[in-house]
Amino acid sequence: MVQNKFKKKCPICGAKINWEGNKWRPFCTERCKLIDLGDWAQGKYSIEGEEKGSEEEDKDQKKREEE
Repeated sequence: MVQNKFKKKCPICGAKINWEGNKWRPFCTERCKLIDLGDWAQGKYSIEGEEKGSEEEDKDQKKREEE
């Protein structure tokens, strides 16, 4: 089955995009890419999981270095 190359949608504005050859993918334009970057910078997105304090991060880093 051949997948329609216009089936993908921009995650910001929902515009249908040509996936192949699109230098901004998964976004439709540089504008949508920058909007997404701004959302990350403002903390609008988060990754699920327990937040670690700096001491726990230091311990994890030391463990990785020892391996």
